[in-house]
Amino acid sequence: MTDSLLPPELIDKAREVIEANRALGRRVAVAESCTGGLVGAALTEISGSSDVFEASFVTYGNDAKVKMLGVSSDVLETFGAVSIATAWAMAQGAMNKADVDVAVAITGIAGPEGGSEKKPVGTVIFGRAERDAPPDKIKAERREFGDLGRGGVRLQAALCALELLMPEGSAEGAA
Repeated sequence: MTDSLLPPELIDKAREVIEANRALGRRVAVAESCTGGLVGAALTEISGSSDVFEASFVTYGNDAKVKMLGVSSDVLETFGAVSIATAWAMAQGAMNKADVDVAVAITGIAGPEGGSEKKPVGTVIFGRAERDAPPDKIKAERREFGDLGRGGVRLQAALCALELLMPEGSAEGAA
């Protein structure tokens, strides 16, 4: 797409997500923190995406995570915003609030500040919730992208989140 402000690889992955989910009649949503709406922006670059993409929640601050997604303040206080528990709660909240089939959440430390020894810059945690999914379909994972610069971390996180929106058994893992 030549008129996009977004990197071509992001648009290509978003197109795959829209097409694969459209083929199955699935609706999707995202809950974004460190990516600040980048995944939602990529999905809406695709013409006709509205028949698949329902909502994007940009919950950068903890209060927004609580108010918009229903993340427990106890979870945030106990585990922190950048944690498996928070990412999972964000994904569950997005799925339920948007009433979709699948939702992915992204929370992390893009840098250049904010990192620590336990959670260095480039740490991003993803959660994936799927309606009526058995326990083996629950996904929550921590990725260490390293200090790629703020833009680099955000791009890699967005690409990974899009991959998690791909239906099981499709092109998953091809990126």
